[in-house]
Amino acid sequence: MVSKHTCVALIMGMALFGQVAAVQAQLPDFTPLVREASPAVVNISTKQKAPERAALAIPDLEGLPPIFREFFERGFPMVPGEPGGGAPREAQSLGSGFIISADGYVLTNNHVVADAAEIIVRLPDRSELQARLVGADPRSDVALLKVDGTQLPTVRVGKSGALQAGEWVVAIGSPFGFDHTVTAGIVSATGRSLPSESYVPFIQTDVAINPGNSGGPLFNLRGEVVGINSQIFTRSGGFMGLSFAIPIDVAMDVADQLRAEGRVSRGWLGVVIQEVNRDLAESFGLERPAGALVAQVIEGGPAAAAGLQVGDVILGVNGDPVDLSADLPRLVGALKPGSKAELNVVREGRRRQLAVTVGSLPDERELAAAGRGAGTEQTSSRLGVRVGDLSVEQRRALDVQGGAVVAQVINGPAVAIGLRPGDVITHLNNEQIESAARFVAVAEKLPVHRSISMRVLRQGRASFITFKLAN
Repeated sequence: MVSKHTCVALIMGMALFGQVAAVQAQLPDFTPLVREASPAVVNISTKQKAPERAALAIPDLEGLPPIFREFFERGFPMVPGEPGGGAPREAQSLGSGFIISADGYVLTNNHVVADAAEIIVRLPDRSELQARLVGADPRSDVALLKVDGTQLPTVRVGKSGALQAGEWVVAIGSPFGFDHTVTAGIVSATGRSLPSESYVPFIQTDVAINPGNSGGPLFNLRGEVVGINSQIFTRSGGFMGLSFAIPIDVAMDVADQLRAEGRVSRGWLGVVIQEVNRDLAESFGLERPAGALVAQVIEGGPAAAAGLQVGDVILGVNGDPVDLSADLPRLVGALKPGSKAELNVVREGRRRQLAVTVGSLPDERELAAAGRGAGTEQTSSRLGVRVGDLSVEQRRALDVQGGAVVAQVINGPAVAIGLRPGDVITHLNNEQIESAARFVAVAEKLPVHRSISMRVLRQGRASFITFKLAN
């Protein structure tokens, strides 16, 4: 005879089994997806000429700070010989990629094939094809390769713009050289802006990604590629639950431009921006920290022609919000040079709309500028700094009408702010500084116990800093 307690236990066990079975029934089955997509996922290896000293210098990954970084790591071949030899040698690297056309076009990350003397694409049947670099775009970390072939297996390209947080995604790649490793997870967030990348709205996932996955595809449950696995957030050099993929919409646009023109064109405003923190928001009359603060307007650029000014805070582009300063480069970069854009701007506490004709993003080397020096000097005892006037040559080099250059940091607030000799102060408490005398006069009238902004040019780059005075 079965006891009452035994019956209860059996009923509870059956109920629990039913719950487990119900949960399992709701989980996706990835096997059809993997079976269909795997033939188009490839392993990529490269060879570069490198000095033996560099090839044998293995970094201390445990000592790295917690930063966003490329997770693709160069290999460290074991080579006979003493470290430090100057003879050139071959260094190999390993990554992933995927075929997007039957005639042999392959997408991967730029950092997988950067500086490669030879690129080898290995197919699932272990046949190897030598690849040609069609073009690469370091700013988006996308590279387009071409191998000779016909009727090659291809992936199905989806639309990353439809992705939502919580959606299942699958990665296929070669972590640590283990070909066609499948990992799965969910989309953690979309439109992520990373400190190291300004022009890509990354897809964040919790899919397990490790060195060697770099350049491999990220699939949705329909078996469509929605991203290229590119970066992880790590303290150790390995996966820690935060991985980032380049949206396929961005990657395919880059690939199309590389294939047609050999280069990528992006929209450009011609401003230097910085984040708006709480103190800056208070200083510029904003209700909350948001937007991109214009620290510098480049002469002759689109922003200058549109009337954008230093101290303006850009809150939107064509109706799209700019919550973080990192949002602005990717929103503008996605616009075609020559197109029109409308900026939502706050100036002196008041909102206004500015129309701008988008320019073409120059080469990074064309954006460099510098300048420093000193003229007639005056001292602000209240801020603890001695400043001088700018010479004509200094004004021309810095492209400013005036300012006060720091000659000596004495004590007090100037030390706390972090001012350095050679810094050029162009604005103080939202007032323009034309000379050293004007700087001292404005400094004497600064309020206490309130956020004060100061615009500083350092080595040609402008930024706003904030501080408060106790007396």
